[in-house]
Amino acid sequence: MKKVGIIMGSDSDLPVVQKAIDTLKDLKVPFEVHIYSAHRTPVEARDFSINARKNGFGAIIAAAGKAAHLAGAIAANTTLPVIGIPVKSSTLDGLDALLSTVQMPGGIPVATVAIDGAQNAALLAAQIIAVEDAALAEKLESQRKSAQDGVLLKNKNIEEKFNVSCSAGPRNSGCLCY
Repeated sequence: MKKVGIIMGSDSDLPVVQKAIDTLKDLKVPFEVHIYSAHRTPVEARDFSINARKNGFGAIIAAAGKAAHLAGAIAANTTLPVIGIPVKSSTLDGLDALLSTVQMPGGIPVATVAIDGAQNAALLAAQIIAVEDAALAEKLESQRKSAQDGVLLKNKNIEEKFNVSCSAGPRNSGCLCY
């Protein structure tokens, strides 16, 4: 199975990135976690990107806040799928990071998830790898089914609590159907 690279621009991004780590652990998808900055360690970020495919990676997640150039810097040096996580900062609530991550020039794509959307970044990386891994695809299907069952159970509980039989017609005493 291919690995997922998780790159964060700073250790301050770890509380967000932890959700991606936990999701990949749950799915038993191998991964590596690194701190590389597009601005402070551009050579190391470039070297990681250039060598990612030969080092067994199938997708890369890049999390960064503020200027958030990390995902673009990674994507510029690899043809592997790169998934950007814009990280919320105190200045503009992550809008700056979102715009920096999503506004890539033609020819250098970065898939971008929601601000602080690390769980979805991990799921997208797993889905990419699952294109050629049937066992992982089955895990993802099972996870989706479990989530569906959870919502349907919550729906049943809400219906039992609030929906009174309206066989006598709407607007009758005790009937909540309008």
